[in-house]
Amino acid sequence: MRAWAALIAGMLAIPNAPPSAIAQDKSVLTFHGDVSRSGHFVVPALSVEKARSLRLDRTFDAAGVGPLYAQPLYWRPSGANGGILLVAAENDVVQAIDATTGKESWRRKVGRPVSRGSLPCGNIDPLGITGTPVIDPATQAIYFDAAVELSGGIRHQLFALSVKDGTVLPGWPIDVAEALQKSGRRFDPAVQNQRSALTILDDTLYVAFGGHFGDCGDYHGWVIGISLHDANKIVSFETRARGGGIWAPGGLSVVGGELVFATGNTMGAQSWSDGEAVFRLGADLRRSENKKDYFAPSDWKTLDAQDADLGGSNPLPLDLPGADGGRPLVLALGKDRKAYLLDRKDFAGIGGQLAVQTVSETEIITSPATYPVGKDVFVAFQARGARCPKASGGQGLTVLKISPGSPPSMTTAWCGALRGRGSVIATTTDGQSDPIVWALGAEGDNRLHAFRGDTGAPIFTSEPLSGLRHMQTLIATEDRLYVGADERIYSFKF
Repeated sequence: MRAWAALIAGMLAIPNAPPSAIAQDKSVLTFHGDVSRSGHFVVPALSVEKARSLRLDRTFDAAGVGPLYAQPLYWRPSGANGGILLVAAENDVVQAIDATTGKESWRRKVGRPVSRGSLPCGNIDPLGITGTPVIDPATQAIYFDAAVELSGGIRHQLFALSVKDGTVLPGWPIDVAEALQKSGRRFDPAVQNQRSALTILDDTLYVAFGGHFGDCGDYHGWVIGISLHDANKIVSFETRARGGGIWAPGGLSVVGGELVFATGNTMGAQSWSDGEAVFRLGADLRRSENKKDYFAPSDWKTLDAQDADLGGSNPLPLDLPGADGGRPLVLALGKDRKAYLLDRKDFAGIGGQLAVQTVSETEIITSPATYPVGKDVFVAFQARGARCPKASGGQGLTVLKISPGSPPSMTTAWCGALRGRGSVIATTTDGQSDPIVWALGAEGDNRLHAFRGDTGAPIFTSEPLSGLRHMQTLIATEDRLYVGADERIYSFKF
């Protein structure tokens, strides 16, 4: 894995990272803070008591530039006095904002977004930049996919912009369909949509695709890898059956130098053809027929018929502590309301889960977050819990406890009162202490909520925040929390 991926994991904490693994650099370069998508941010100053006095900074005047689905990123190189927020919106505009004042540093419009009327189906209007970008410290650039409408039709283009001034790097943008065509592959940009967060591994940019809302056209689940330094070096994975989109906002997780992702329902598949699955692929994206490299529920065909995507939420790598150095796991959450616990070293093919449990009363379609509590690993996600403790304070937010054992066990630790569908994050002060779960009530009460991570006791509830989208997630830096919304960014000080 490239050095930058290791840097991210250290500075913003992978699951169960000890305090010694926390670096001083506080940039947020990718979705949920690290390449494993843990959503666990180590913020030494943010104790439970400090969280109670959180306040909205009304002097922070950051006017946004359009509808916002992608998570903001935060760039603060070592030695810098301050940082900037990078925000990418659906109107195909990327904006750099001073993270202290909210003043715009630069903005770059990369094309004309696609109007809803030009699409065969969908529910985003206009359609531009949806998947969360990624920043590469080595090139000091931000990378993203933009849907653009040209005179010749709809295209997906991959851009690289300098984080310093927003200029387009030489050799970019790269047209996805044209790049795949050179390798003999056909990609229809009109029916493919890009919702998942991008990632970088071994100097290669990885981008995942699904379809549009409504499942129209001959779309497939795609993962495409393009070298940061040579556009002719391209690798790809495509689901064999129609459908199988990679929908989750968290998209691709990187763990152990491999990519882990989940697919949704396929259409018309009589034998399993890559839908409703969790895959582990190497950097070359070469398909493996070995059962240790894929998983699908035994009722995958029923899930196909019900549009119950396993890929509505991204798989989450977990590490249970233990004398043997810990057991590596993956937790997959689906629209079928179930949690599947997998052995990360052996996914075991169809029906190969270590444990499965119905954990919610509603579909799970946002990204989870994980953090340690004692010898257990907790996983928080937005959904009404199916097994909430009687003393629990409410519904809408569910937290599972994964405990060591053979097999490991899953129980519901607590549930929280939340009305809305935003993704969650967790913070601790040193990797273990003062765990706090933060959740957005997007498209519901539109408030920011905080709960004690160990007990679920409410800590903080903000005033209503306008413009929140259900795929949105907040980020934590050394002294602030930031929430992206349509036309503006909210800054909370502690």
